[in-house]
Amino acid sequence: MTDTIFDKIIRREIPADIVFEDEHLIAFRDIAPQAPVHVLFVPKTPIATLNDLAPEQAAIVGRLAHAAAQYAKREGFAEDGYRVVMNCNDHGGQTVFQIHLHLLAGAPLGRFGTSR
Repeated sequence: MTDTIFDKIIRREIPADIVFEDEHLIAFRDIAPQAPVHVLFVPKTPIATLNDLAPEQAAIVGRLAHAAAQYAKREGFAEDGYRVVMNCNDHGGQTVFQIHLHLLAGAPLGRFGTSR
């Protein structure tokens, strides 16, 4: 797997607005937010796409989801609601090839549209 911008953030080679970190993952505000709250939750284990996730690594995705839910509760918008999204490959909208979870909140997000 090639070095990504997320690897550089984890190593503190480039700045980020980090909102959470533990031994397994890091979370930071998206530099191009799609909602008033847009935080990325990134595992420290390098995995390019969900397609590359091995069965024994399934808990990594659970950690991302749990960290996002805890963040939503801590920041006070869990009850209003939020969206979590994981993109996979080009057609799925993935632009950084390290799995990550988007948490979007802070305004009504509406429904997903239909495919084109």
